[in-house]
Amino acid sequence: MAIEKTVDEIKDIVRKTIPSDIEVTNIDFEASVVVVYIKNFETYSQNTDIVRQLAQVLRRRVDIRPDPSLLAPEESAEKKIREIIPAEAQVVDIFFDEETGEVIIEALSPGAVIGKQGAVLNEIKKEIGWAPKVVRAPPIASKTIGDIRTYMRTIANERKDFLRKVGRRLSRPIIEGENWVRVTSLGGFREVGRSASLLSTRQSKVLIDCGLGTSDQDAGGPNVPAPYLNAPELQPIESLDAIVITHAHLDHTGLLPALFKYGYDGPVYCTPPTRDLMSMLQLDMLKVAFGEGKKAPYDSSNIRKEVANCIPLKYGETTDISPDVRLTFQNAGHILGSAVAHFHIGDGLYNIAFSGDIKFEKTWLFNPANNKFPRLEALVMESTYGGYHDIQASRQDASQGLKTIVERVLGRQGKVIIPVFAVGRSQEIMLVLEELMRTGQVPTLQVWLDGMIWEATAIHTAYPEYLNSQLRTQIFQNGENPFLSPIFKRVDSVETRQKILNDPEPCIVLATSGMMNGGPVLEYMKHWADSANNTLIFVGYQAEGTLGRRIQRGAKELQMTERGQQISVPITLNIETVDGFSGHSDRRQLLNFVAGLEPKPSKIFLGHGEEHKCLELASTIHKKFGIETKAPQNLETVRLR
Repeated sequence: MAIEKTVDEIKDIVRKTIPSDIEVTNIDFEASVVVVYIKNFETYSQNTDIVRQLAQVLRRRVDIRPDPSLLAPEESAEKKIREIIPAEAQVVDIFFDEETGEVIIEALSPGAVIGKQGAVLNEIKKEIGWAPKVVRAPPIASKTIGDIRTYMRTIANERKDFLRKVGRRLSRPIIEGENWVRVTSLGGFREVGRSASLLSTRQSKVLIDCGLGTSDQDAGGPNVPAPYLNAPELQPIESLDAIVITHAHLDHTGLLPALFKYGYDGPVYCTPPTRDLMSMLQLDMLKVAFGEGKKAPYDSSNIRKEVANCIPLKYGETTDISPDVRLTFQNAGHILGSAVAHFHIGDGLYNIAFSGDIKFEKTWLFNPANNKFPRLEALVMESTYGGYHDIQASRQDASQGLKTIVERVLGRQGKVIIPVFAVGRSQEIMLVLEELMRTGQVPTLQVWLDGMIWEATAIHTAYPEYLNSQLRTQIFQNGENPFLSPIFKRVDSVETRQKILNDPEPCIVLATSGMMNGGPVLEYMKHWADSANNTLIFVGYQAEGTLGRRIQRGAKELQMTERGQQISVPITLNIETVDGFSGHSDRRQLLNFVAGLEPKPSKIFLGHGEEHKCLELASTIHKKFGIETKAPQNLETVRLR
């Protein structure tokens, strides 16, 4: 195993490698990044090969930044930027990132900010010292992203101290002796929900995901199914080097803030959209829990701490997360920012990937999950739809199925309720409904978005690089943004919801939660479930123990609490299920994912599925590909090396 260089050794290498005509003022450590501050930045810009040379020697990411003394104060810098940029650029926001020395300029017309052959950007850089970065302003403003940016500004100094602490921990001395690799299943194995796994080596501990059980994931509560966080392998919680989050859904992130409540103070690695989406969903969960009189497992201060400790990584970006573990995220195709987490352990000692939730086909939103890696000895893989009979309809069949049902309901002047998760399925259903109405396949009518759907959609528009290429082209080159269609209206108040409930006109309502455990969808069911003219359409997975699963299986009554009183609502509306919208791969896609893996792993572990589905998929993979498979139970530890 390669020995991690000490802080002093790294500084010495930097000073010897950088040419003498470039004045180095400071060398710092921000997590895995070696940051070198220099005075004569113009001289460096003519010799950018320095970064590559340093990265090769140090085997770390290197960032060369201008000395802070060269940067104009933020207030005067922003004033100068607005003077330089022409009005037609329509600047929406200017955000200074002290971590990188960049100033992010959001504008509706990025080309005008850049100028001819970059002339405007060059003038900005010359005048203020900050490195300007231009991004297209999202067409829907996101409160979540705005709040996170504002918060990160207020804790800039604390953030720097935190990153330095992480950087020094990465350079701690290596423990001598036999090296080994183990995985402990802490939740989400032979079940769906409370996903959590622990990757352990002689040097490190890394937690992958920390979710709530699906039967309670939308509303918290005192009896929420939780991962086995008291397992001895995880103790003490402060011994964790890092937490890695594959995607934002609460069955993977719902208990993450609780770790900060109980003493964790290390980094959280995820993609930028995952950071924003998971904090949005967690705050919404607190709101729902409070509204239903349930005790949540953490409070908003723990979520703020989680955000402060996030280290966002883009797809394909590799970083050290411990002295012997490197992490790379790849697209998982499941929801915005969802990732397959690939870990390179030691100096070629072992490579393992955790799939998270994957979709191995191109969808209306995303490209298929990545299954190509430099090296891969083991894979931990989901099996939500891994059973023998789990074959989903195509996206085209799903669209046609939704069209047929909507036409039928409108024919009898009824209402359509579609329970959805705020993130993922909501946006796909929106795209399909928009196309059906725009092309005249179904009559144009109001589509109401209740819950966090509108805010989640705004976050989607802020990260176009994570959408599939076709949708990006449609939005940014053709100027056709389906999310901005006038058919979509936000339910922004209790009064608006009451108006919808009392309106006799037909409409479609997309409402959270996706499995019907809490959330505004229950309000629509309470008022509309007793009419056979109306229809409830399931478009996503309904886990065991959820209200959605009970209704799907034929429940005849809806038991609810209203003003402290138990009420019963007869369920006489039509119940429909449209397959093909799931963000999970079906059995055929899961097998195709394995068939196309490069390279083929020697071991595959199956989780995130009901017990029989995990076992059935494990058996088929072993028979079909000759790969050793296992469907671990929770609290099992497997030694890989």
